Amino acid sequence: MSSRASERGAAAPLATGPEIEETQEVEAQEEFGELAKFTVAGFAGGLTLGILLDAFGFQLNPIGQWLVRTFSGEGESIFEGVYALRQRFRGAGTTMAEAYGWGKLLGMMAPWIVDWSSRAVGIDVYGVQGFYIPYLYSMSDQIGANVSGLLFLRRETGSWLTASARYVRHPVLLASLTVVLIVPLGLLLARMGGFSPTTQTYTALEATAANLCWVPPLVGALAERLQRAQSTVQ
Repeated sequence: MSSRASERGAAAPLATGPEIEETQEVEAQEEFGELAKFTVAGFAGGLTLGILLDAFGFQLNPIGQWLVRTFSGEGESIFEGVYALRQRFRGAGTTMAEAYGWGKLLGMMAPWIVDWSSRAVGIDVYGVQGFYIPYLYSMSDQIGANVSGLLFLRRETGSWLTASARYVRHPVLLASLTVVLIVPLGLLLARMGGFSPTTQTYTALEATAANLCWVPPLVGALAERLQRAQSTVQ
């Protein structure tokens, strides 16, 4: 440690309990706010790629669809994985946001296998029976994040009972579970209504509409802001 850092440490007063809690709340808000920005980057990348592929005549190219769905449905997972790695290399303590990022990164590979396997066995990936493919591209990382969040609470509390109790009171994890359950219904209804991703742009729009992964980070940021506002009033 440098002498300047030592002087700052010696001169700085010890943080009190409320000050520590406020610092943690600010950090959590910044972390989840940063993750939300990653989602926007993924949406923009997928839509731009879809438009370009259509312009060059690759409307139904399977590799193009894989890339478009990866960016539109999972693009934020790549950025969030980078975020988690950066936090780890910085030596920062493990947080819920970091665990969330790791879970999304690990969960994003499953739809690749399902997609190509479905095509190999002859499933109509453009019809009603293929509705689960965009769902997995958009939500498998969210499922991984939700499970990772629960495991984080288990490690932190040392008890599944206590972890479960905190899980049902955690706004981010509850928002995550909600979108995981409602998205497949929306995709199925859209396919039954006649929608089919017959262009790369449609593929990007379908994956973007199904990718509600921005909701949990936004809920986390808003919850932290509300909690800080209530603490300030008190």
